[in-house]
Amino acid sequence: MTTALHAVPHMAARPAHERPPQPTFSNVAEERLHRKQKLAAAFRIFAKLGYQEGVMGHFSVRDPELTDHYWANPYATDFGAIRASDLVLYNFDGQIVEGDVRYIHRGNTILHVPILKTRPDVIAAAHTHAVNGRALSSLGKLLEPLSAESAVFYQRHAIYDSYQHGEGYTLANAIGTNRALILKSHGILTVGQSVDEAAYLFISMERAAQAQLLATAAGTTQPISHEHALEISERFNPYIGWLNFQPLYQSIVREQPDLLL
Repeated sequence: MTTALHAVPHMAARPAHERPPQPTFSNVAEERLHRKQKLAAAFRIFAKLGYQEGVMGHFSVRDPELTDHYWANPYATDFGAIRASDLVLYNFDGQIVEGDVRYIHRGNTILHVPILKTRPDVIAAAHTHAVNGRALSSLGKLLEPLSAESAVFYQRHAIYDSYQHGEGYTLANAIGTNRALILKSHGILTVGQSVDEAAYLFISMERAAQAQLLATAAGTTQPISHEHALEISERFNPYIGWLNFQPLYQSIVREQPDLLL
């Protein structure tokens, strides 16, 4: 007699247009852990993509309960080794509230505190010194809508000279309602309503910068028309940003499950 080892659940047919839902949580602790795990995963991915340089670069996520606090990477710690339990909790006074670290990341606090204070819709913000973003920023030019990916940023990003005008609240105000900022001769910064969205936007913008540098070096570019670029930019939303990060998240967790600890 044959005994079944695993029961096969009944799978109801789903509409072809249905998409994966974003997670929901039964309590704040559950949501906090989820945000921290997503942030740790983003750091691991950024490490693999070569976005780390020395102690520069930081990524924050707002706490779901203490909304005037945020989690970020510990100072002088390898992105590729960060676990959820390694993250540091800061308050809006730039002080460490929780975390087994001694050193405050001043570059972190001067950037993330003003952004999170002035943009209550922002849950996460990412800034590192990735190479292509730095190269594009040195030209003092916006991204051109050369592809659907770069058109996501059409009329939704700006250029800001942090050397001339400083960082802090002046920088935060320069973001306005945009989803990204090019810091002249410095790099790029993205914001989102989830770690997923901010991370995806950063990766996509870095790649769009690379594509633009390659295209302009090869010849005269032919951007997407204003009408189509604007349509693409307006169609993009926080859910699409979240959705596009999921394959990267699934891959890094499968490869490096310790990041969840």
